[in-house]
Amino acid sequence: MKKLLLATLLIISSSFGSDYVGSEVDCLVIKEENSIICKYMTERTIEDKFITVEWINPEGEISRTRKILFPSGHGSVYDFRYLSGRELGTWNFRVIDKDKVFSTTFEITAQE
Repeated sequence: MKKLLLATLLIISSSFGSDYVGSEVDCLVIKEENSIICKYMTERTIEDKFITVEWINPEGEISRTRKILFPSGHGSVYDFRYLSGRELGTWNFRVIDKDKVFSTTFEITAQE
């Protein structure tokens, strides 16, 4: 019985400890904290690398470009901006990782 329980716990815990597979970009608008937080997740690597993030406003213009160090062994990086002062509409957050481009959109609506 103890061996079965131990084996089950080992299988469950190993599934939580695995590296993220694939790449994903997501943004969260938090009006209460006046912030937009965007996260890029990808597979962990053994080398440091740089990625480029771009914030693209509703008119299609790049409002900010940043090179961010993605340290070896890390699976995600974040970038954030304040919500106030941003144009209303659909924004695009784009990540350039070597020769691959990942993006997501988020909506900024009028403050209630």
